[in-house]
Amino acid sequence: MRPVPDVQDDLLCLCRDTALRWGRGVRRTAGAMIGQPDYQAYVDHAAATHPDQPPLDKTAFFRLHEQRRFGGAGGFKCC
Repeated sequence: MRPVPDVQDDLLCLCRDTALRWGRGVRRTAGAMIGQPDYQAYVDHAAATHPDQPPLDKTAFFRLHEQRRFGGAGGFKCC
């Protein structure tokens, strides 16, 4: 027989999941405040809107956005 789940365990899982979600939100907000784009959001967007093209790797993505932010040839525009 499987033991009955403890209410305390469920509460711990809920607290952990909430803390992880909050942490991801803080990281995303802090990144936006200093001008660092969200790579995972870019990958999700690229897969949804440009499935025939492979997304940039992380290094190329951040270089492109730094070039756009601090000046460069033409900047970056997806669609």
